[in-house]
Amino acid sequence: MASGPGLPDSLVLEIFLHLPHRAALNAGLTCRQWFAVSRDEFLWKELFYSYYRIPRSVPRHPAALSWYREFKRLYDCIPCVEVQTLKEHHDQVLHLAFSHRGHRFSSCSKDCTVKLWDTECPDGTISLVHSSSMRQFNWGYTQFSQFNADDTLLLVSGVYLGPHHSSSGEIAVISLENYTLLSRVRNKPYDVFGCWLNETHLISGNLHWIGNMTSCSVLWLNKAFQDIESENVNVVKRLFKIQNINASTIRTVMVAHCRRHDSPDLLLDYEAQSQAQAQQTQHHQPLLFDLGNTDSEDEKEDDEDSMDEERRDYRVSGHFPSYNPSGMQRVIHGRQKTGARERELEAQVARLMGSSHTKAPNPNLVSPSAAGEGEDKTYLLFTTGSLTYSPHQIGIKRIMPDQMTTCGPVLGEERSTEFFDSLDHVIDIHGHIIGMGLSPDHRYLYVNSRAWPVGCVISDPMSPPPIAEEIDLHVIDLKSLREERRSLRAHRAFTPNDECFFIFLDVSRDFVASGAEDKHGYIWDRHYNICLARLQHDDVVNSVAFSPADQELLLSASDDSTIKVWRSPRMVRLSQSPSRPPRARKLLSSLLAHRSAHLNGKP
Repeated sequence: MASGPGLPDSLVLEIFLHLPHRAALNAGLTCRQWFAVSRDEFLWKELFYSYYRIPRSVPRHPAALSWYREFKRLYDCIPCVEVQTLKEHHDQVLHLAFSHRGHRFSSCSKDCTVKLWDTECPDGTISLVHSSSMRQFNWGYTQFSQFNADDTLLLVSGVYLGPHHSSSGEIAVISLENYTLLSRVRNKPYDVFGCWLNETHLISGNLHWIGNMTSCSVLWLNKAFQDIESENVNVVKRLFKIQNINASTIRTVMVAHCRRHDSPDLLLDYEAQSQAQAQQTQHHQPLLFDLGNTDSEDEKEDDEDSMDEERRDYRVSGHFPSYNPSGMQRVIHGRQKTGARERELEAQVARLMGSSHTKAPNPNLVSPSAAGEGEDKTYLLFTTGSLTYSPHQIGIKRIMPDQMTTCGPVLGEERSTEFFDSLDHVIDIHGHIIGMGLSPDHRYLYVNSRAWPVGCVISDPMSPPPIAEEIDLHVIDLKSLREERRSLRAHRAFTPNDECFFIFLDVSRDFVASGAEDKHGYIWDRHYNICLARLQHDDVVNSVAFSPADQELLLSASDDSTIKVWRSPRMVRLSQSPSRPPRARKLLSSLLAHRSAHLNGKP
């Protein structure tokens, strides 16, 4: 029986526009005409904006080849499938860090161990390589770790138990060749964490109280190990000495290298994206952006002062060792015993002293860079404050080339009346900062914060405003030194100001992920500003980490004492599919080549 005339393409397209994306794909298997319509660009553009609820003012990713492939990338290449749960830790897991090659990662925990894991097992699983307990050095727990640039050394930060059960931080450097301890460095307060400046030098902090509400933070550059030649060479040098007022301190230091600011992995400014694309088209150059291989397998083959040391802890509630009964609340209570008038007077005196004893800032050190400038700038980033004890500002200091070695005077420049360093730039977040992370190209800084009420006024530095339960994820462009776009939001936290703790986030080429107190990790797309996945745990998620070698591999660490391994649906499908036989064309080419070699007398 002869079939009647088929439906016109326009009518089939109109029908497909009312179908879910899976139904449209299945319908496309009916015949060749419907298959062609099911791959129509207009169809997938409409499905893309409606399914992901993206404002139509947001353009397509600059490296996307088609709307269909872009839909599939966000749907199929997000690491949201749990493939393994690591249970070797026996207490809350606080932090995760990948090596730069992505072949290993480290984990820190309240069980006071730092563990190293291998991600390159033949069967695709992750296995434990080494575990070091820091209790032999009188530590309470490990809280942070970081690989140096060539993955030969591991920086481990934790809480060191000093005299009288007081607590301050300490940094240990471990060789990854034989897992020996190379050095230990004091770090106060311990939520400075510490970080690498380069392959052989790391940054630590120290804190000295000048009054009830005024202190001085000193940031030190330390050589990672002391060899024979170091006997007559400095292994430590002061980088900066900064005055703190209103009970604030410097915390959470990290280093940003600005070598790639003019060629980022992804521009977040949509107008700049359009200009870059137009310029590249005009000069016939390839795009700077690269989505990588995201197609499916079917398409493409000094003091021990206890007040100093117990001053700050983001983990008072359920996260601080049981042997320290004081923590933040005791410190706050002690400061509140001082009358408001006395605190205000001290703040005025501190500002007066600071204005006369602080070096004048150099506006040229940190300034918005024009194209082609600032390629070799190095910034030290840290959280700080000026209004209250809770961290609410991002401080920026430029590190000059002559400061990147411990050679020279230990105290840096010669002493003078100007003995405080000024901040080169400050960005106010207007909320309690609880996490920071850099994009892989160091162009953008992502900041977790819990906002203060709009229009609030801080009259007492020991009584900061109430903080929101919603966590805002701010994005700061380190080239223009301004906040980009609206903040991301989906994750939540519930602890009050004096119990607020750090939640580590991580950024890959295309995604940003964060933990939360609501027992989930979250993943957003950096270009579209949308939340793509929620990763479930049984308790607070403290840290997440993308593999730098494959952003379709993500780890999450939780108070439930586990590390969960997440892979994308695409990678899971590839790992489960049997190896394919060679295609007919490749098989024929192989046979012909073998026959030709045989006729030429080759074995």
